[in-house]
Amino acid sequence: MSENSAESTVWLTIPDLAEALGETPGRVRRLLDEHYLIGSRRNGPVQVPEIFIVDGHPLPSLRGTVIALQDAGFGDDEVIDWLLAEEETLGRSPIAALLAGHKSEVRRIARTLA
Repeated sequence: MSENSAESTVWLTIPDLAEALGETPGRVRRLLDEHYLIGSRRNGPVQVPEIFIVDGHPLPSLRGTVIALQDAGFGDDEVIDWLLAEEETLGRSPIAALLAGHKSEVRRIARTLA
């Protein structure tokens, strides 16, 4: 199992995100609505994987990747699971590839999933 799997990741609630981002809870909800972040309700309140936050900001390449996956028919939980799971064609998880600056490769694969 990848070290970034949904089971082993740290999840942040909206108040946690507001603190981590230095934003209001309302602004955090807007970031979610506009797909700069993506969250899950699978464990109660909306929560976002902490790995999606880099240097106090949403990972810049996350938004386009989320939109590409949603366009391919993925629900929010499926998007998060795909980002965190090991992807054989990448040789690592998509989020690890995004963090390493390989957004084009990740999005190319995401577009093939439709």
